[in-house]
Amino acid sequence: MNNRIFLSPPHMGGNELTYIQEAFESNYIAPLGHNVDAFEAQIKAYTGAKYALAVTSGTAAIHLALRVLGIKDGDEVMASTFTFIGSVAPILYERCTPFFIDSDTASWNLDPNLLEEELSHRAATGKKQPKALIVTHLYGQCADIKRLAAICDHYGVHLIEDAAESLGATYAGKQSGTFGKMGIYSFNGNKIITTSGGGMLVSDDETLISHARHLSTQARDHAPHYEHTEYGYNYRMSNIIAGIGRGQMEVLDERIKRRREIFNLYYNALSEIEGISFMPEIENSLGNRWLTTLILPEHVSPEHVRLSLEEDNIESRPLWKPMHAQPLFQGAPSLLSGFSDTLFQRGICLPSGSSLRDEEVATIVSLLKSLIH
Repeated sequence: MNNRIFLSPPHMGGNELTYIQEAFESNYIAPLGHNVDAFEAQIKAYTGAKYALAVTSGTAAIHLALRVLGIKDGDEVMASTFTFIGSVAPILYERCTPFFIDSDTASWNLDPNLLEEELSHRAATGKKQPKALIVTHLYGQCADIKRLAAICDHYGVHLIEDAAESLGATYAGKQSGTFGKMGIYSFNGNKIITTSGGGMLVSDDETLISHARHLSTQARDHAPHYEHTEYGYNYRMSNIIAGIGRGQMEVLDERIKRRREIFNLYYNALSEIEGISFMPEIENSLGNRWLTTLILPEHVSPEHVRLSLEEDNIESRPLWKPMHAQPLFQGAPSLLSGFSDTLFQRGICLPSGSSLRDEEVATIVSLLKSLIH
């Protein structure tokens, strides 16, 4: 059997072990330490965010964002329906009501027209506005974030950017995750850079990040004993995995460059086949192409393609099943166009890791062509 081709495996840069060794030598094995501080500083320098907080996951970062923004107990939170469960699970953690919004064809991300239609209707009829919008920059590609931010600002809705998959992606030269009130990144094992597991919360609001930092370490008050006036979480990133993050940040631009090259190899080989369309990159944006994703022709079953690739030891994956179609969210209010359902029914993610070789892409392309025709 051929060596397995994974969807998006970790790709180390070289200095990760050096920073881990520093943590061992200093005996800062538990959370906090120099690596955590340095990793946060790297994220701030790279993204332009004024403040950053390293935590255990992107989901933890979204949860903290909701907490420090005071969103809880029946408040309504709008969110992308075409996303991963980690983007919206924190809405349930805080006992809030999700309201899902469909994708547009221009970006495959949250549709600003649907959002504006809903918020303007509420304003005209006196209906209560949502407290927040969580917008996901899916598969490393920017949503129409400048317009979404303007809509949220106009109607007084907090914007939280789920940039878990889009670190390094830009819109009008500005980093994804830095347009909203708060933004988050993920460093899960398959992301464009990884710490094996971890996340980052960013904001230009020092008070919000300071409160989130307090909550992330069990909300311990300043006292020689353990004193608590509110509850918190064990959400702080460890000094060990932050060392991995430091090494990964040093090669982020190289990883983006290679992922974009891989996308172009797929695109140039497959885009002229009738019925195939790739996830678009909206004007004035630059995605990191974390995963290459495409819609297959109507006569081709994505599951058949996935299983056929698996027979050759090649990992692929369906596109996300929309949140409004999940049993967990049955009956949740939604504003739908049907496009995310189409994406789920006809889409697939192809192997896109930055260590993928050109000849491996050629093998995958050849197999896909044989399955499509």
